[in-house]
Amino acid sequence: MKIYDCVTFFQENLQMHLRFNILDEVVDKFVVCESIYDHRGREKKINFSKDKFPHISHKIEHVIVTKKFPVKNTPWQNQSLQREFIFKGIKEANNQDLIMFSDPDEIPNPEKLKNFKLNRKFGIFLQNMYTYKLNLFNKYETPWEGTRICKKKDLKSVDWLRNKVLLKNLKYGIWRIDKEKNIQIISDGGWHFNYLLKPEEIAKKFKSLAETSWDKEEYFNLENIKKKINQRKDLFNRGHIFEQVTIDKSYPKYLRENKKNYLEWIIE
Repeated sequence: MKIYDCVTFFQENLQMHLRFNILDEVVDKFVVCESIYDHRGREKKINFSKDKFPHISHKIEHVIVTKKFPVKNTPWQNQSLQREFIFKGIKEANNQDLIMFSDPDEIPNPEKLKNFKLNRKFGIFLQNMYTYKLNLFNKYETPWEGTRICKKKDLKSVDWLRNKVLLKNLKYGIWRIDKEKNIQIISDGGWHFNYLLKPEEIAKKFKSLAETSWDKEEYFNLENIKKKINQRKDLFNRGHIFEQVTIDKSYPKYLRENKKNYLEWIIE
């Protein structure tokens, strides 16, 4: 049984550097799916290259989506379409192989994947969230429902896996046959390093996201973004203030042993 780690990619090279190094010992194949169009349908350059990761390039499948999204599509539909191209990267997987899907900044805990057994049809990794910096803890959105996992034979749609395999489904009674409830919850399931980006990259991300309700000048304004980061405050004015924590044993071993490589992203 092999483990495939799959993501859709926009510009998150730092997160991928962390991801590859943290998961290398437990993942057999990494699938990075990138489109030449953003979710708004606008052309973009290819930002990912296996050449940046020579020590692991033999394990990386870079799926490049060149097909233009239909003009009538919403940004959410474009996001969904891109996710389904991940199937191109897992063609060699057999029915019993495990397929994980995450956003690039959601990294599953490798300790949980050692000798991992999926006892239900689907799994959700509950993850600690950190915002702006590696050690700015976001208690407001922890635990975060991040990485999903299932066997290849049960993966019919990547977008369905992400949007319909939800923790809240377990609260519904057996009569709600429309809700998927055959779900295994993996606690201490990893880390969501949210907005681990430079202010310019955050502004660029907002302008390309499927979520159009954030199309406001305050979210694109670089000075406002810098101010929020310096104040450790939420970008969306929800009253969240993030807490500085120590990089301790709750973090991945790789990060603890290689802090010097990420000092720009750690508050001391």
